[in-house]
Amino acid sequence: MQLNYIFLLFLGWKVFFHPFYISLTEIRYNTNNGRLEIAQKIFWDDLEVALGDLYSSKVDFLNPSDRNALEKMAAEYLLERNEISVNGKKVKLNYLGFEIEEEAAWFYLESEKVETPNQVEVYNNVLIEHFEGQQNIINFYIDKKPKSLILYKGKEKGILNFP
Repeated sequence: MQLNYIFLLFLGWKVFFHPFYISLTEIRYNTNNGRLEIAQKIFWDDLEVALGDLYSSKVDFLNPSDRNALEKMAAEYLLERNEISVNGKKVKLNYLGFEIEEEAAWFYLESEKVETPNQVEVYNNVLIEHFEGQQNIINFYIDKKPKSLILYKGKEKGILNFP
């Protein structure tokens, strides 16, 4: 019986300290201007690792030595790893910027004007090549209720249909 308690205690600590890798992307179709508004929440320390590997430099979101260079790296990284097609047409995305919120950062993108979505294809491989087990949750809103996808290594793309 004591062995079971010791095992559960050990397993509990292992689960508690085991890292998890996840991002959240919220995409909203703005019916007033016909654009997709995208907010992507990513743990900034994970993104520092990915950008540091790609650009062979030290990356610091909390105290950047050159904010413009950091913005440029983040923009290139995110625009290469996020693709959206609406009704079969690839959408051009623009990077707007980011803000830090505790352990994560919110990154903002916006699309060019698009037609009302009937079918949306989302590709997102943010951090997938850098972290085993990375999952990217996508919530797409046309009205108030979202349709969702979970994307991960081997399934970096998904389709959402709207009536």
